[in-house]
Amino acid sequence: MQFGNIIAYLMLLIWPLVTFVLFRRLTPDKALIWTILGGYLLLPPLAKIDLPAVPDLDKFSIPTLSALVMVLFVRQERLAILPPTFLGKALMALFILGAFATVLTNTQPFPLATGQLPGMRLYDSVAAVPNQFIALLPLILGRRYLATPEAMRNIAVALVVAGLFYSIPMLIEVRLSPQINVWVYGFFQHDFIQMIRQGGFRPIVFLPHGLWAAFFALMCYVSALMLARCASGKERPRLIAATVYLGLLLVACKSVGPLAYGVVLSGIILLAGRRGMVLAAAAMALLAISYPLLRGAHLVPIDTLLAFAESISPERAQSLGFRFDNEEMLLDHASQQALFGWGGYGRNHVYDAVTGKLLTISDGAWIIAMGVSGWLGFIAQFGLLALPLFALAKQGLRRGVEISPYVCLVALILGTNMVDLLPNATLIPFTWLLAGALLGHAEALALARRQPAAPPVATAAAPARPPRTVL
Repeated sequence: MQFGNIIAYLMLLIWPLVTFVLFRRLTPDKALIWTILGGYLLLPPLAKIDLPAVPDLDKFSIPTLSALVMVLFVRQERLAILPPTFLGKALMALFILGAFATVLTNTQPFPLATGQLPGMRLYDSVAAVPNQFIALLPLILGRRYLATPEAMRNIAVALVVAGLFYSIPMLIEVRLSPQINVWVYGFFQHDFIQMIRQGGFRPIVFLPHGLWAAFFALMCYVSALMLARCASGKERPRLIAATVYLGLLLVACKSVGPLAYGVVLSGIILLAGRRGMVLAAAAMALLAISYPLLRGAHLVPIDTLLAFAESISPERAQSLGFRFDNEEMLLDHASQQALFGWGGYGRNHVYDAVTGKLLTISDGAWIIAMGVSGWLGFIAQFGLLALPLFALAKQGLRRGVEISPYVCLVALILGTNMVDLLPNATLIPFTWLLAGALLGHAEALALARRQPAAPPVATAAAPARPPRTVL
């Protein structure tokens, strides 16, 4: 199915040229940040260039591949793909190569009341493996170019600048309804009803959903808050003003989840020390990877959560209850192919036994990973996202290790994004970019700790100053 007008496909085609200009004019870290972030914010959703025997080229893959081409063929630099630890290598290999096992365990058609879903073919694994590798490219590139505190400060600055500019179309849509993607690219990318909230509208602009726009506003707000906390002199009032403005933008997005994240992160950034921030981010990662186990063991207090949502609004309670019901059905279905999942073609969903009608909707990234790739696919994906946060927390607990506040900021954003992957599928290339930056920084801290301190360099003694003569 084709989405969009000629402008949509022209934007996809010219983004490699934009990337070339960025890498020619900016330092590698800034060029990489703006290539991935700019593509996410500006390129058309859903539209893709579908060529035979190659992965789909869309707003997620084109910026990533363009950055890779710049690194390998323009800058002519070598790029280490595998991390140094055995765990990192194992998770990455499982993430990329696990598609073969998923195909081999799903070759039979999936029967429906009205027909059947096709079985997986070897061609499907040939296509899936490159897609998995492309998904990890931002992690690989971020680990190489964004592992320093200075680069992570550049991430924060880029988010604030992008948020200030992107707030203009976002506020237009809050006032006039989400129409900018229709005006520019000729189509609406989601269900318009879901953009109506609290008697008004929530923005979406060129992003996949209003929740994605709200999470972007959250990242911009907390970045401005951290920059304001670290600033001094004339910069601080300007950054405080930007923080207040971006906080109001987050409120205008009318999404309860990101707004709640913003309240919690504000308290952590303003009150916690640096080690406390890193530990908080690691705790978020632990929650994200533990949730499926707790959910499967029925240890999640669903009734309490529903009662809390009801106290906010009946609409929120109904939405949350719908998500829990979907999770129950999808978990039961996923348990039938627990290790490697059901694969593609909608085989991970539940269908009515009589009519063949689709009964489930996959909202959270965790349940999507579980249904499509099984427990091993979930462990690989969420393990790669959590590994940098655990590694950073391990280094941060050691004596004498200083953690930059900008490293703490990136860790908090990644940890919050992992928690948001439980109700939503807000896993984007920028998420992997943050994970790569933190993984590279944790590896650098570990390497610096293992290297012995350099002995002091002997210097010749300075000649004694002759005594002054007092007349």
